[in-house]
Amino acid sequence: RAKEIKTKLGTLLQKPDSAIDFIIPYPEKPEKPPKAQKPSPEEALQWRDSLEKLLQNPYGLASFRSFLCSEFSEENIEFWVACEDYKKTKSPVKMAEKAKKIYEDFIQTEAPKEVNIDHFTKAMTMKNLVEPSPSSFDMAQKRIFALMEKDSLPRFVRSEFYQELIK
Repeated sequence: RAKEIKTKLGTLLQKPDSAIDFIIPYPEKPEKPPKAQKPSPEEALQWRDSLEKLLQNPYGLASFRSFLCSEFSEENIEFWVACEDYKKTKSPVKMAEKAKKIYEDFIQTEAPKEVNIDHFTKAMTMKNLVEPSPSSFDMAQKRIFALMEKDSLPRFVRSEFYQELIK
């Protein structure tokens, strides 16, 4: 028994034939997307009155998302972005997969990033998901957009970060 253990240990302790045995393959780092260009103060000023313009600007979207993260309320913007991505999906199979993921992440009760939508909107969204289409989440997305416009945007506009952009 002791001899058996000694033999196994000896095998484990042997030096590898080359250093190649120690190299662990790592996937190459994914390329970073190009950084969004900082807007002019004039452009950033337009965001005060238009959440739509803010979200259409890559820098604005990233800034707004960062702001919402700092307030621990990023689920609304994440849901909105997921819906935008979903609407661009062409393949019915991919659409069904994305619909299921969006539902599980944001809509279902006790979802990890559950968004605050009323019972009627939730019921209509679930009904729309029986046969997923590009418009399945439209009602819920509009409700969340309105919530962000009414609640989050005014707080963002008062934030230090936004104030720095318009100087």
